[in-house]
Amino acid sequence: MTPMPGIVPHRHCPVCGKAIEPDKVFCSDECEQIMARERKRQRNFMIVMFAVLTALLILIWLPR
Repeated sequence: MTPMPGIVPHRHCPVCGKAIEPDKVFCSDECEQIMARERKRQRNFMIVMFAVLTALLILIWLPR
């Protein structure tokens, strides 16, 4: 990305959207912890959905 005149190179925090230095990912430890909790929540949700799907497929294919 080419720098625009008058705009300092920066990124934005994926949690709160604040402008941060280009070499940082999060603006604070608090935002980093929020993102870690969200990733863990998403991972747990995917595990539960996979378990439910697996259980449903097993129930469908069981002989009656």
